[in-house]
Amino acid sequence: MSAQIDLRDEDAIVVIGSGAGGGTLSHELARRGHKVVCLEAGRHITRGEFVNDEVTMHEMLSWSDKRTGQATWMVKAVGGTTVHWSGLAMRRRESECQSLTRYGSVNDADLIDWPLQPGELKPYYDKAEARMGVTGTHGIPFHRDSNPYKLFKLGAKRMGYRDYSMGPLAINSKPRDGRPACQMLGFCSSGCKSGAKWSTLYTEILEAVATGNFELRTRNMALAIEHDSGGNVSGVLYRDAHGAHQLQKARVVCVAGNAVETPRLLLNSHSSLYPDGLANSEGNVGKYYMRNATSHVFATFEQPVNAHRSIQAPAVIADEASHNPSRGFAGGYYMEVFNAGLPLIAGALRPGRWGSEVSRSIEQFDHMLGIWICGEDLPRSEARITLDHSQRDQYGLPIPHIAPVQDHENDAALLAHAKKRTRELLESIDAKEIWDRGPFPNSHNLGSCRMSADPKYGVCNKWGQTHQVRNLFISDGSQFSTSGATNPTLTIVALAIRQASFIDQQLVTGEL
Repeated sequence: MSAQIDLRDEDAIVVIGSGAGGGTLSHELARRGHKVVCLEAGRHITRGEFVNDEVTMHEMLSWSDKRTGQATWMVKAVGGTTVHWSGLAMRRRESECQSLTRYGSVNDADLIDWPLQPGELKPYYDKAEARMGVTGTHGIPFHRDSNPYKLFKLGAKRMGYRDYSMGPLAINSKPRDGRPACQMLGFCSSGCKSGAKWSTLYTEILEAVATGNFELRTRNMALAIEHDSGGNVSGVLYRDAHGAHQLQKARVVCVAGNAVETPRLLLNSHSSLYPDGLANSEGNVGKYYMRNATSHVFATFEQPVNAHRSIQAPAVIADEASHNPSRGFAGGYYMEVFNAGLPLIAGALRPGRWGSEVSRSIEQFDHMLGIWICGEDLPRSEARITLDHSQRDQYGLPIPHIAPVQDHENDAALLAHAKKRTRELLESIDAKEIWDRGPFPNSHNLGSCRMSADPKYGVCNKWGQTHQVRNLFISDGSQFSTSGATNPTLTIVALAIRQASFIDQQLVTGEL
């Protein structure tokens, strides 16, 4: 059972959110002896409730609260997006943290370098990989080549690519940490019923509970962060599972609610001292919202591929991920096998079309290979999260508005190049039919409370500590200064481990 931490305990650390950032941070702090309260807006869905059915699990996991503007998607449940993620766990390249230095000024983009020195994340990546069991690292073997990867690898070789692999994946290739090896069921995004995929739901959260220093409060929606007369945060006002308002006192507050809900909470936490919201003295809360530049390319083949009998996103080509301005755009992209489930294929394969063309494609599902492009999305100030005061949610709060922004011209150029190269790869392995579709609305929500060396350009410093309020931290993908091309989960976990060490040291020395 979770510990019982008193609402009046002013030494408590409150973590808002239980996903890659919040769940990891909670465990790291609790195992160091700190009392941690984790507020999770969603419910605690157990592995026993998971079903290998994409539609059922999508409905069970989705954050369906009101919002306006651009479509997005996230999980509302214990474990957050780690319940849904594909498991690809790649390190950011150092160049991805130095976008301004490497790319120079890009028209209509607000690039900055991450306030981290080259190599500063390396020891924390090591810890994150070991913790998550990432294949191909720390002596952990890669998975055996799946059928879709064999086809993908053949295309990579024929294209002259050299940097490709089956993984790295935070999905067990052999039994590890009390979890079984992957059974290649193909429902990775539906919760992973076997538990082979790393998720804070059944790793970090359970181990935090075992410390005796951690309390998980589910179906508890954070409404506002309160502060004392000196401007330091002093507690979190939330609505509990029974509909009552509660105030948990706190010495430190860490917000890990995803790149939409994190800035929304700060903006809703306004007061006479902070009229524009907490940590928003420079007006940067909610700005620079990013999603990776993405697209999907599908192809059918003469013989069955049976991609559904595999890990959902088993492989990646990284040759195009480096910055190479000769291609006509800044940044780079990865090409990743991504085998979307049949319901998603049926509903979204050929948007706006119907009839025999669609049914013929669906009938070829077991002969199909999908390749997902994941590229860099440049930050822009007009891409932002604001409050829509004309509408209120079930908690009485103004709902978030996600400004609808067209793709940056750099994104368009990057995706055009990526689609062309992906088509060439598929043609090289004798694809019968090839078509592409646009991005899904859940392509890695990032930015909106980004870290910066100068407070004029961001919300928090390199530790995730907000520039304006010293005991308030950003602990999720909201703190990303730039999106990069790399899938973000491993970096979020590494940053959370690093942040926990900093908070612990600051508490021990009395700085917090």
